[in-house]
Amino acid sequence: MRSMVDGDLATSDDFIVERDGRAIGKLGCWALPEIGFLFDPATWGRGDASEAMDAFLSRRRALGSPNAITADVDPRNAASLRLLQRHRFCEVGRASRTWRVGEAWCDSVYLELRL
Repeated sequence: MRSMVDGDLATSDDFIVERDGRAIGKLGCWALPEIGFLFDPATWGRGDASEAMDAFLSRRRALGSPNAITADVDPRNAASLRLLQRHRFCEVGRASRTWRVGEAWCDSVYLELRL
């Protein structure tokens, strides 16, 4: 986690998300321009990810670079797709069997947000 948060701002911009003094997730770009996020399932549905996304996107707009943020999402992950679409990410492509988890191949939905 430390390497993510302490990364070079030219190539990385990743944050630990806290609520009430405890870490509940992470959101940002470990490798710009691709965003990623992970939250404790006990916090899902409370708006924490959306609030963190707002703050992150405002920061990236203020920094002025890169000119777009991208995402690669498993199409079965409806909650992540909804979060990104709610923040105006648009689908720009799809691909089959793009990454493997254990013995199962997963597909990808590619999204982009122009800043």
